[in-house]
Amino acid sequence: ERLGTGQPPLSQQILTLERELDVPLFHRTGHGVSLTEAGKALLVDAKRLLNDAQQAVSNAQRAGRGETGHLHLGLTASAAFHPIVRALIRAFRSTYPGVALTLTEGTTTQLLALLEEGRLDLAVMRPGTHSSAGIALYQIASEPMKVVLPAGHPLAKSRRIPLTSLAHEAFVLIPREESPMLHDEIYSACRQAGFEPVAGQQAPQLSSVVNLVSAEFGVSIVPASVSQIRAEGVVYVDIADAKVVTNLALASRDVERSAKVDNFLALAEEARAAVGQGRG
Repeated sequence: ERLGTGQPPLSQQILTLERELDVPLFHRTGHGVSLTEAGKALLVDAKRLLNDAQQAVSNAQRAGRGETGHLHLGLTASAAFHPIVRALIRAFRSTYPGVALTLTEGTTTQLLALLEEGRLDLAVMRPGTHSSAGIALYQIASEPMKVVLPAGHPLAKSRRIPLTSLAHEAFVLIPREESPMLHDEIYSACRQAGFEPVAGQQAPQLSSVVNLVSAEFGVSIVPASVSQIRAEGVVYVDIADAKVVTNLALASRDVERSAKVDNFLALAEEARAAVGQGRG
């Protein structure tokens, strides 16, 4: 009854199996049947094989839903400071514990190259005015920018300053080829304020920018979340002009997007909505 078949066809299948194995599986008597030693041995393996088949189906279904495997996430140094990124990583690890999350830090240029090569699934970066063929961007947050000044600067005690007050200052900046998005946002903000920033010392990453400002190589503009870097000898000051903001986005390849990536993007959309409603 469990197999949904009649006794004669079932008996025929058992006889066929015994001929293939060349051993009897049952003792047949007038009172019924019982397993032979060969039958008992086959029963153990048969149960294991059935369990393995069921597990294989389950594994395939979980993988198809993006619940297992690896997710390779890249992030720029500046993005790592934003609270929504930390919250999103925590949420993903909690919701999908079967997925191993690997983090890679790099510049925007490096991360885009790794995405295009298929060595990253997603990357958190600041989109700015930059675009790359074959890469889709999903905005997840925006934040104001701040001016970072040496502690001894004449404007260091101000609560808010206009960008025009920096028109003749040397700027410590990350090279555009390393972080085109953030670089373009800084230049765009200065140009909207009516001046071209004076390019001074270059720095490989934002932590280096802050340290060089501390050493009085110049001033800079950084995302507000970078003010978590409490380097000695610097102060962070709000910008008084029309809102100067930088956006944060998730980048993924346009094609070959996995279920794991879709799951991460869905969590990111939830986080973005929560922030927009004041819950983040």
